[in-house]
Amino acid sequence: MSFAELGLPATFNKALAKLNYETPFPIQKEAIPLALKGHDILGIAQTGSGKTAAFALPALAKAIQFKGNLDRKIKHLVLVPTRELAIQVGEVFQEIEKELPGRTKIFTVHGGVSINPQMIGMQNVHTLIATPGRLLDLIDHKALQLSDVELLILDEADKMLNLGFKDEMNRIFELLPKHRQNLLFSATLSDDLNEITTVLLKDPKVVKIESKTQSVDLIQQSGYFVTEERKGPLLRYLIKKDNLQQVLVFTSSIFKADNVAKKLRKNGIDAESIHGKKSQSARKTNLNKFKKNELQVLVATDLLSRGIDIEFLPYVINYELPRSPKDYIHRIGRTGRATSPGQAISFVMREEIHHFKVIQKKMGTFVDLVESGELDLHGY
Repeated sequence: MSFAELGLPATFNKALAKLNYETPFPIQKEAIPLALKGHDILGIAQTGSGKTAAFALPALAKAIQFKGNLDRKIKHLVLVPTRELAIQVGEVFQEIEKELPGRTKIFTVHGGVSINPQMIGMQNVHTLIATPGRLLDLIDHKALQLSDVELLILDEADKMLNLGFKDEMNRIFELLPKHRQNLLFSATLSDDLNEITTVLLKDPKVVKIESKTQSVDLIQQSGYFVTEERKGPLLRYLIKKDNLQQVLVFTSSIFKADNVAKKLRKNGIDAESIHGKKSQSARKTNLNKFKKNELQVLVATDLLSRGIDIEFLPYVINYELPRSPKDYIHRIGRTGRATSPGQAISFVMREEIHHFKVIQKKMGTFVDLVESGELDLHGY
């Protein structure tokens, strides 16, 4: 099936061909026709499965048909949990929209930067991509109203609930009109998500894509037994031995992320860290350099386990294991995207063996661990 068969306007065919959108992924194939018909949707599919385009395309199909004056009353609202995801989703919308004949104003807002330019930029915005906190800040400053919203999209809805946005979300829901279309997309279906969908969705169409096995199969997973003091030398050994490029390293703390990146640089490896304590400009700069393969190693905290979308990212290294199996899958899901294989390497200490076994059991995949003690790490 092609995108032309999904019910999108004919004007989309040329734009999608130019952007190399050739064959829709399963979530797009199922969700786009339903969204175009005005149904509420609950979409469950893993990160990297094409969810963003699954809601961006029908939203843009509706947006380019709008004629009139908005006067700070937006029509489409897309809510996401993090700054990085807001930027990423906004880029997808902008990338598609600029190739379409009908123009519509798309605007992205998030915390970590001055609110004043965002307040000014809200004039005549049709589609707003926002994090909950900054959206409420703008509403409190009377920069926009939600009374005319026709389409609400929640991306990574489960993550927003897990991060404790419940009070903010409830306040936003109270400001929205009752009659609207709702599209909720999530990687998992949790009890919290069940609760929120009961309140938000009206006779929803459920689109659930079982892509877990396929995604994990694309990832070559391996691991090393290692002591804490040998993690740094082992990381540098693996990177230098095969001259690995575009390596995403995950740590469990901001301090550790900064420390790992600093030691990599000290040993001649181009590396930067990215986390919530970095300024927005520094985070954006480091992420863009990494995406363009101008930065060899990016060391990140779990803040970015869902916020990085890079085509053909080849390597993910778990310098420290995450707390939950779900976070592990989100981390390694940065590689092995769509039809592109990748490698995920985990450092496991002896006292973490039970925890790693739980992760493997939840994932349904066995990961072979080798002894790093046999490797000569002298000089690394």
